[in-house]
Amino acid sequence: MIRTVAGVALGALFLCLAGIDAAQAHAVAQGDKGYIMEVSGILLAPFTYLGAKHMVTGYDHILFLFGVIFFLYRMKDIAIYVSLFAVGHSTTMLLGVLFDFGINSYLIDAIIGFSIVYKALDNIGAYRRWFGFQPNTKAATLIFGFCHGFGLASKIIDYDIASDGLIPNLLAFNVGVELGQLTALAAILVLMGWWRRTDNFMRNAYTANVVMMSAGFILIGYQLTGYFVS
Repeated sequence: MIRTVAGVALGALFLCLAGIDAAQAHAVAQGDKGYIMEVSGILLAPFTYLGAKHMVTGYDHILFLFGVIFFLYRMKDIAIYVSLFAVGHSTTMLLGVLFDFGINSYLIDAIIGFSIVYKALDNIGAYRRWFGFQPNTKAATLIFGFCHGFGLASKIIDYDIASDGLIPNLLAFNVGVELGQLTALAAILVLMGWWRRTDNFMRNAYTANVVMMSAGFILIGYQLTGYFVS
């Protein structure tokens, strides 16, 4: 009974995360925004901190990572998929800011919500049942990594970061993002490791992914509503 309640509680947690001001999924806090807009020069430590903070508090990233590693048991496989996501995320974040190429934040965050839905459907085997084939999961992880990176790049562009020290600061920010990703991943792996040792993991795996998919749909709906009413 306790294990069943724990599994349901885990699913409820991710659903609640989706209800936390979805518009802030990729936003930088107001105090951090003011700092970014006011400072200039090379400031490696502060930008590393800001990058780590963004990733740890970016529940859309965490939901996607949760989906990516849900059925991955070997550390080698986890490392491959997380690295693909990191490469995609880092590439578009850096290039997007350097070349001043952003995408409407509502639209890109809606796509990020779709990435969560996509992965949840993948985890429950929907594509094989519906279409008779399995999409390339590594390619999908890389592509959605690109999308997640554009989400952050669009926000940074809006804050008009100073050109003085831009490249070192962006690299430091990206290092922080990856450190934050490793921190979030470690926490997820601890929880998943405990859950997988219980008898109810496979019984509740389908439900957990449906909850995750619902959270993704909530993010999509929220962002598209913001796009059309803004």
